[in-house]
Amino acid sequence: QVQLVESGGDSVQAGGSLRLSCAVSGYSNSNWCMGWFRQAPGKAREGVAAIAGASSTKYADSVKGRFSISRDSARNTLYLQMNSLRPEDTATYYCALDPWVEYAHLGDLQYNYWGQGTQVTVSS
Repeated sequence: QVQLVESGGDSVQAGGSLRLSCAVSGYSNSNWCMGWFRQAPGKAREGVAAIAGASSTKYADSVKGRFSISRDSARNTLYLQMNSLRPEDTATYYCALDPWVEYAHLGDLQYNYWGQGTQVTVSS
């Protein structure tokens, strides 16, 4: 069955970098839309970045220029490179799969499969 497993979360200082990974099994993600979402305590879940098709990507304004989403089709793995991290980036990060859409989007309700999340903590 389809399964998404995140890894790479850690505690870092402001200005540092992390690379999150999401291993996908059960379905190919070569064309389907995949995204990263995050949720901080007391706040709503928000979209961070998404990728679909050959090179279609979408980023939240708050992470443009700092985060980069990519995927390795051969390894069926999704990545989120996070640079210049800020304390406000602190959250649980989730990867998700939308198996019905082949364009990048951040509409969380349209994603059908979710991982369990990985914690990112950025200290000031």
